[in-house]
Amino acid sequence: MAGQAEKVFVPTDDELLQAQSDLWRHSLCYLTPMSLRCAVDLGVPTAIHRLGGAASPSELVAALSLPASKLPFLARLLRQLATAGVFTSTDAGTYRLNPLSYLLVDGVRIDGDASQTAIVRAAASRYYVEAAMGLADWFRKDFDGPVPSPFEDVHGAAIFEESMALLDPEMDQLIHDAVAAHDHMGIGPVLRQCSELFEGLETLTDCGGGDGTTARSIVEAYPHIKCTVLDLPKVMEGKSSS
Repeated sequence: MAGQAEKVFVPTDDELLQAQSDLWRHSLCYLTPMSLRCAVDLGVPTAIHRLGGAASPSELVAALSLPASKLPFLARLLRQLATAGVFTSTDAGTYRLNPLSYLLVDGVRIDGDASQTAIVRAAASRYYVEAAMGLADWFRKDFDGPVPSPFEDVHGAAIFEESMALLDPEMDQLIHDAVAAHDHMGIGPVLRQCSELFEGLETLTDCGGGDGTTARSIVEAYPHIKCTVLDLPKVMEGKSSS
C-alpha cells in the first residue's frame, strides 16, 4: 500500500495555478464562437469593410444603429474577438479586418461568393449547442438498435436528412448554405496551391457535392478529368448535369 501511495500524482503549486488558469480558459472558451456569432448577426465585419477597413467602437455603434449605452459592451466584444484572432486591433483604438474576418463580409468575392457567415450561424446555432449540452446524457443511454448521433437524440432529426427540413426548414437551409459556402470559397485556393493532387487523375467522384460548384471548378481547371457529383435527391433536384 505504501508503495502505491508514493505513485499517486500530486501536482505542485505552480502546476495547480496553471491548471486553474487552463480550467477557466477551457470552461469559458464557448464565449469565442458565441461572440463571433454575435458579431456576424450584428454585421460588424461588413460595417468595418464599408467604413474603409478599420473602425472604432463608437463608429461601429453609429454604423450599426446600436444604442449609445451599448458602446462599452461592444468595445469588450471587439477586444475579445481581437484576442481570438478574428479582428486586428490597432494602437489608435480601431479594429481592422484580417483574413478571417474578411470572409465574414457580406458579398465578399473570391472566385465567386466567398462569404462564410452561414458556417458561423449554423455552427453556433442553438441546435448544435443543445446537442452538445446533451452529450453526457447521450453517453449514459443504452439505445436499442442503431445509435443516433447526439444531435439526432436531442432534436429527433438528423442533419442533411428530410427530418431536419421538417423540424426547421430555415435551419436545414442554413446548414446546406454553410456547406455550399465552404465549397464556393475553398476549391479555388486548393486548385492554385495544390495542383499536384490532380496530376494523373482521370475520374473523380464528389460525394456530398451539393450544387456541383467544386466539380465544375475542377473540370474547368482540368478538362480531362471526368467528375461525378453525388448527393441527396432533394439537393440534386433541378441541377444541370453540366
